[in-house]
Amino acid sequence: MALHQIMTEIEISATPKQVWSVLLDFPDYPLWNPFIREISGTSMKGGVLRVTMTLPGRKAMTFRPTVLVAEEGREFRWRGRLVVPGLFDGEHYFRIDPLGPERTALTHGEDFSGLLAGTLLARIREPVREAFASMNRALKERIEKAPE
Repeated sequence: MALHQIMTEIEISATPKQVWSVLLDFPDYPLWNPFIREISGTSMKGGVLRVTMTLPGRKAMTFRPTVLVAEEGREFRWRGRLVVPGLFDGEHYFRIDPLGPERTALTHGEDFSGLLAGTLLARIREPVREAFASMNRALKERIEKAPE
């Protein structure tokens, strides 16, 4: 079964710890995040989240993914499924890499698999990529404009 990927990147003028802190501050998501409008749940490995996402021009969708990786300051990853495993599965991830003092690279993406992955992604690939990029820009702005 083919794996389909969408990946975006952005550089943020902050430490990995600062990026992690904002990324895991779920209650504040509605204040700044244009893509993931709400998120709640347990952010530890094995925890279950409730994530409400909105693609440009579409209705909000709510998923209940399971956290796969929660490595502080490095990576946050979850797996969500549409109805049943193997139909349309996604591993959503945020990787945080230090680039130097007060400089961090954020890689934000998703690996999709399942019987419907190719068909569904053919229709939503660009809106999903733009939603990821808009979240990245909003995260960068929130962190870089935050008071010290």
